[in-house]
Amino acid sequence: MTRQRVDWSFSVDAETNWKQQGQDLRWINVTRGWKPGASGITVRLGPEGTPQSSAVRLRAVGTTPNSGNAYSGEISPRDSEQQLVGALAGPSCASVYTCEPVYRRCARSGPRSPCKRLEALRRPHQDPGAGAGVPRRALTPPRPVRPRSPPAPRAAPQTHSALESLSEPMERAGRGLRGCRGDESLQGELEALVQDVVRASSWWERHGVDCAILALSLLAVPAGFLFLRFENILLFALGITILGVCHYTLTVKGSHLATHRALTESKRWSKIWELFFVEVCTGFTAEYASYGHVKMHHGYTNVIGMGDSSTWKLPGLNRYVYMFLAPFSIPVITPLVALQRLREVELWTALRTLGLISLGLYSHYWLLLNVSGFKSPSSALACMFATRSLLAHPYLHVNIFQHIGLPMFSLDKKPQRIHMMSLGVLNLPRSPLLDWVFGHSLVSCHVEHHFFPRLSDNMCLKVKPVVSQFLQEKQLPYNEDSYLARFRLFLSCYEELMVQAPPITELVGLQ
Repeated sequence: MTRQRVDWSFSVDAETNWKQQGQDLRWINVTRGWKPGASGITVRLGPEGTPQSSAVRLRAVGTTPNSGNAYSGEISPRDSEQQLVGALAGPSCASVYTCEPVYRRCARSGPRSPCKRLEALRRPHQDPGAGAGVPRRALTPPRPVRPRSPPAPRAAPQTHSALESLSEPMERAGRGLRGCRGDESLQGELEALVQDVVRASSWWERHGVDCAILALSLLAVPAGFLFLRFENILLFALGITILGVCHYTLTVKGSHLATHRALTESKRWSKIWELFFVEVCTGFTAEYASYGHVKMHHGYTNVIGMGDSSTWKLPGLNRYVYMFLAPFSIPVITPLVALQRLREVELWTALRTLGLISLGLYSHYWLLLNVSGFKSPSSALACMFATRSLLAHPYLHVNIFQHIGLPMFSLDKKPQRIHMMSLGVLNLPRSPLLDWVFGHSLVSCHVEHHFFPRLSDNMCLKVKPVVSQFLQEKQLPYNEDSYLARFRLFLSCYEELMVQAPPITELVGLQ
């Protein structure tokens, strides 16, 4: 058998000694997460190097320096020396194991869901090599053709660790499955492609476009207050519309970009904009917005109990109340939740947040009385409510449409980042109004935003073709659906999506 030099990245489930079995090999001690670097190592597993536990397996992913061909393999204790060489240095990964990962979702106890469309959306994607309509998570790996070899001596039993027992069910279901390219290398390739686009972009493309949209919204606010002075119903409605659109542009788009520090590269100005957009304009606490959204939602996207968007669920409401009436409560609930969160921060931070929230709310109320000419406090408060709830319905819908109903993961078996983001995030179609008010990163480029949260809305739109093409070339999911289709789905499957506990998705061989 012709052997090739391969640069490998190794990982095992427990500490194991792999001994040298040839002049061109060296003795290595492989521990969990160990990587040998780029020197190029070919590993043989002989009888003396056989692991002493059936739960320990060596996983390896590598590329040849000359041809760039990718190989992968997973070696179990019963593999002999020749089998290991065939698996890790074979002519192609197709002759060893399937080149693509296989997905499997844990079945949830209870009656089968009648929502066929929901089940179809939860399937990661189809395997092009399989029959029509066969989901990839239902496929089983083909058995490799292994050359005969003398049997290795039986190893002595070894006590299983807690880590090994947790990983055993997954390994029994998807034994020996790894992609042709490692997950980290895929993520690195995508980051390199996007970085090239970012470096070639001007400041106007990186930050200027979105800053200009926010500046125009601020400049349009006085016009909205002045239009409210007219008794003409059309001009008055125009004033409500201007203030409502400006309010959501500043509170949603502005707060979102400021929380991710995507408006400027200066840390000081990023903090100033975050306090202005989140606390003054939105009436929420900046610390909890950063923790809940950036740390939890982006760090643990679709992980049950962490970043699974469960904060948007109200199981006590029926579908029609939630989808049509509940959004009107957002302007009232937002500052009340902020006041509740103030008990969890330091005194100085609580006083600052309380002062900035009060400044934003009172400024809105004062301008309605003194600029727009409202005669009574009740009419001014009613106008505040109308402007702040103008686009509450699409705001609520967008936040639940793009994650809920997609694969959810457990914390102990969550996949690598590239699989977690490609499976658990969905893009909606472009909409002139929603893209302007909420930003591309929350509507039509949500997948790109989760991969690269520090990019501005305009840059997410610019790298969208790069990300979508890369995921499609690597046969990874790229979820897209229309607003109306998601709305119908949530109405028809409301109980399963918003009330019941979601099923947990497991990606066999990728956790």
